[in-house]
Amino acid sequence: MAHSKDLYYVPHGSMWPIVAAVGMFLTVMGAAHWINGDTGLLAQPTMFLGLAVVVFMFFGWFGSVIRESVGGLYNRQVDISFRMGMMWFIFSEVMFFAAFFGALFYARALSVPWIGGEGHGAVTNEFLWPGFTPAWPTNGPGNVGGSFETIPAWGIPLLNTLLLLASGVTITLAHHALRAGQRRALVLWLAATITLGVIFLYYQVHEYAEAYNHLNLTLGSGIYGSTFFMLTGFHGMHVTLGVIMLTVILFRCLKGHFTRDNHFGFEAVAWYWHFVDVVWLGLFVFVYVL
Repeated sequence: MAHSKDLYYVPHGSMWPIVAAVGMFLTVMGAAHWINGDTGLLAQPTMFLGLAVVVFMFFGWFGSVIRESVGGLYNRQVDISFRMGMMWFIFSEVMFFAAFFGALFYARALSVPWIGGEGHGAVTNEFLWPGFTPAWPTNGPGNVGGSFETIPAWGIPLLNTLLLLASGVTITLAHHALRAGQRRALVLWLAATITLGVIFLYYQVHEYAEAYNHLNLTLGSGIYGSTFFMLTGFHGMHVTLGVIMLTVILFRCLKGHFTRDNHFGFEAVAWYWHFVDVVWLGLFVFVYVL
């Protein structure tokens, strides 16, 4: 039944959704108590225990899916559902970043000019913030976080842009190698993609250290600092997840997984990585350059 071209494979009962729910509950509960300074419930250990359960769930659940795929239990209908699921997931990620880009646009193009006296904000500026000049970047009329310096676009940000663009090329070459049945080239290009991603993360950590230690640019540096670190920080988190997924795919390729015609696991990660590349281009232009 599972091998039929027309019938949809229905997996057996699984404990992993329950494990995931418990892990996320512990993580969120521990984090909430930690943020609010309540240590009565051992907030930090609870959060880290929850994270450990989530990691355990990922290994177990994805391991089950991989075994089912390698075992030939999936057919064309399952492949279509996987592709639709990944498309909707990436769409949700697009909306996630769109919200932060929208916040940046609203603050920069609307709120700051209004506070500075433009348009409907003339009266407000006159009584509350006289003398405030609506210029970007800014930490607001309250000088929240103190004076700061911005990170030049043509240094590390440009280098990181080139690294991610190059990684987009290498993951595409790896895909072509897989479709051509060239396993050695597949592994080499995939390893190159992972290396470029790790180098990107190294330079981003270096950039953050420079911002905090020498430029006084922090998450508390008003609207500019909050939007800067929210956008670049969440993107860095996505790059980290992408590198982890690429590493898993690399080990699967080394074990001989995937064929020329059946390799959606590889394609899904490649789609995700290209999404990460495109988001960074938007970040580079609207956060660093403009």
